[in-house]
Amino acid sequence: MRLYRGMVTRLYSHPVYLEHLTPAGHPERPDRLRAIERVLMEEPFEALDRVEAPEGDAATLLYAHPESHVERLRAAAPQEGIATIDGDTVLSPKSWQAALTAVGAANAAVDDVFSGTAANVFVASRPPGHHAEKSTAMGFCLFNNAAIAARHAQKKHGAERVAIVDWDVHHGNGTQDIFWDDPSVLYCSTHQIPLFPGSGRRNETGAFGNVVNAPLAPDTGSEAFREAFGTRILPRIDDFAPDLIIVSAGFDAHYRDPLADINLTEDDFDWATGYLLERATRYCDNRLVSLLEGGYDLHGLAFSVAAHVGRLMKG
Repeated sequence: MRLYRGMVTRLYSHPVYLEHLTPAGHPERPDRLRAIERVLMEEPFEALDRVEAPEGDAATLLYAHPESHVERLRAAAPQEGIATIDGDTVLSPKSWQAALTAVGAANAAVDDVFSGTAANVFVASRPPGHHAEKSTAMGFCLFNNAAIAARHAQKKHGAERVAIVDWDVHHGNGTQDIFWDDPSVLYCSTHQIPLFPGSGRRNETGAFGNVVNAPLAPDTGSEAFREAFGTRILPRIDDFAPDLIIVSAGFDAHYRDPLADINLTEDDFDWATGYLLERATRYCDNRLVSLLEGGYDLHGLAFSVAAHVGRLMKG
């Protein structure tokens, strides 16, 4: 067993995340992080270990993406204004640095839980990552932070099995694409169908059965989510017995969110976090890293992150 400096929950963020700029009216906007920062400055979160995220090593981007993709995005970053990759995904002058720092924080979080510096970690970063496929930036995402962190755990810390649990309301097509034929990574997702990006059906199971999709119909809510999580996701984690759990923590399944129709409350994220912490204790010496993905209503996002981080702090 590792010895912790207390059962501390670490929080990574960085001012550069606010400098990844999107057009007016775009849902993935800097105000998302400002809302999270405000709620996590309240009294219940005084014990958080707050650390400025380090800039990542660009070489680690190659853990999940080919060099041609990395160089294409590096070259596309504009000197001024906003460059459009697709209808949803953009680059501004500081986007490269923000994306690299999001990866740096994810990898540092993995280092923290393997070294025992922290019991668990929440990374409040942007741009998000789970829609980024091997060679395609899309869905607000440039690089796949969760996938890179999983590979970092394997390459640096010798993790044999990594479980990625994605409860963002949009399916993480990028993470599924990257690990489709890799039995060392279990990818589990609850999400709404039909909805962007159109993937994530139950029969999409990966080349080795290492992909578990639990789609939810529009206008369902807590009962359907908890049933899917409890009967499809948790048993597969039990069978897999991971060395690390990474959460793709999107909060856009909240009932207030404008981009979807799954009516969860912050209590649902507290509930799911608790069950993942139980699995982390049981199988991987408490190692759990949570990475921010979606969540576009500022109040719903703040309430949900508060519930999630509060539960992480309880251990």
